Amino acid sequence: MNEMHLKMCSSAEWAEAIERWIIPWVLESVELGDDVIEVGPGPGLTTEVLRSQVQRLTAVELDDDLAAALAQRYAGTNVDVVHGDATCTSLEDDRFSGAVCLTMLHHLPSVERQDALFAELCRVLQPGGVLVGQDSLASDELRALHIGDTYVPVDPTNLLRRLEEVGYTNIAIDTNEFAVRFQAVKPIALTAQREVR
Repeated sequence: MNEMHLKMCSSAEWAEAIERWIIPWVLESVELGDDVIEVGPGPGLTTEVLRSQVQRLTAVELDDDLAAALAQRYAGTNVDVVHGDATCTSLEDDRFSGAVCLTMLHHLPSVERQDALFAELCRVLQPGGVLVGQDSLASDELRALHIGDTYVPVDPTNLLRRLEEVGYTNIAIDTNEFAVRFQAVKPIALTAQREVR
């Protein structure tokens, strides 16, 4: 993230937006369960809200400085911070009851890397586990905010196909004037097929 973007993502205004609008919209009618993974928490404003709603939260952050700050802040709490690439973690198969990615997909450098993230989250989710997420719709304003940053906005029109291709079912995709949200479930059959092979 460039300095201006990081400042915005650490601001009180963004924290309010996350708590009042973004997370309630994304989690509407969703039960994440007790053991949840969050990918791309950045400065941790989403983590702060999520950790009050789940028993155990694992936050996976790629950036060295942000991961170190999160680990220090959440030491001794219900949050475990993993410093690493969320598209290829060493976390165990079929562990998490829920997975969350909030306003971070556009930071991945390609559609293929976004799909790799979807696939990795499917791998670590329990059968029947739910993936939920949200990302901002493409705009000139956001492109300007990402000068010097990676900016690959998510196209809502092909998101259903992309989630289906990595194995999710029960997919719901929805937009408002600012963002796309999505829900998807890891089917029980995926684990059974893996065990047969």
